[in-house]
Amino acid sequence: MSTATIPASAGRHAAAQAIRSWKIPIILGALAILGFILFGLGSPSAEVTFRLTEENAAIQLPNIVVSAPVLGWISSVVLLASAAWSAVLVSRFQHVPVWLIAMFAVFFIAAFLTWSVGSARSPSVAVYGLLAGSFTLAFPLIFGALSGVLCERSGVVNIAIEGQLLFGAFAAAVAGTLSGNAFVGLFAAAVAGVLVSLVLAVFSIKYIVNQVIVGVVLNVLVSGLTGFLFSTVLSTDPAKWNSPPRLPSIRIPFLADIPIIGPILFDQSVIGYLMYIAVAGIYFGLFHTRWGLRTRAVGEHPKAADTLGVNVNRMRFLNVLAAGAVAGVGGAFFTLVSVSSFNRDMTSGQGYIALAALILGRWNPIGALFAALLFGFASNLQSVLSLLGTPVPNQFLAMLPYLVTIFVVAGVVGKSRGPAASGIPYIKG
Repeated sequence: MSTATIPASAGRHAAAQAIRSWKIPIILGALAILGFILFGLGSPSAEVTFRLTEENAAIQLPNIVVSAPVLGWISSVVLLASAAWSAVLVSRFQHVPVWLIAMFAVFFIAAFLTWSVGSARSPSVAVYGLLAGSFTLAFPLIFGALSGVLCERSGVVNIAIEGQLLFGAFAAAVAGTLSGNAFVGLFAAAVAGVLVSLVLAVFSIKYIVNQVIVGVVLNVLVSGLTGFLFSTVLSTDPAKWNSPPRLPSIRIPFLADIPIIGPILFDQSVIGYLMYIAVAGIYFGLFHTRWGLRTRAVGEHPKAADTLGVNVNRMRFLNVLAAGAVAGVGGAFFTLVSVSSFNRDMTSGQGYIALAALILGRWNPIGALFAALLFGFASNLQSVLSLLGTPVPNQFLAMLPYLVTIFVVAGVVGKSRGPAASGIPYIKG
């Protein structure tokens, strides 16, 4: 009997060939060609002004003036070179480094912004306003992504984030209006999120119904229920049911005067500061406490956790309820901060974008925060460019956040791996 021996180098080559993927070079190449046509050949002959501080800011920074043709051609060269280098790396059975993708993204965004503003009626944009708006629009995405982190880290897939945000917005509007107090509305939003989570937990943990199906059904149910109540109750007497007061903004002295980031971080509504606490608290709790260790254990290997005495289903139940409270507070942003009334389906699918932020952030609260900020930037960019009167069609600008979501989730983080037992019900025995 004879045995065949495979050389080590041949084994490594076969393994590398097995994982080689041309997806990233193809995407970067397509975007680089698009950038070459728009930013290089189609560059406007104008100088673009980026204003960094407000006129009445305590500390003034000088404006940055950029020549649109110069930046357009430099960016085109960098984009084409980056795409070509990624193709060379893949042809050599090597991974495309993250820094190369990040550099490509920075140059593409800078060139797109310069090209759009340079083609507008007024070639000037307030960077501080763009960033502040992006940060604010990211709030519900951050809360939604944190809700997903809590659920999926404990082994429950939470597709119902959209419903939790929407029901939180509805409850905040009604409770805030009836009580005349925005903080009562904020509390009601958290309770509403818990109620949606309770249904999710009962059906997915106790009755072992498919978690994805339960989440989708909950989203449809909440959309229909709030839409019905809006048309039959809230619309008949908005002053009685749908005119909640706004949450106050809190400005922290000295810190709010820091150029660019000061007004963004330290002149926020109550929900903004709650967001800081939620991100820091969930991160610390997940990775530095016994509760976090048990949560991650039941999400990765529930059988082993059960063997060590952890009540798996109770742990999952409590985490899903906590996740509902977090998402509900995020929903209050729509009716207590953004606008002072509830409208039908006003969350506009942001719960699904929060799911994308969860995946892009690799199921980590800090990663989810930065991923949500990226999507918030894309959402605010469409509004800013529309106001500036750019030649980009409004229909395309409206699609921008969703195009970014598809590109990021499908193209960049397609190999992300969630908790091993996420979506798998646990049956003791």
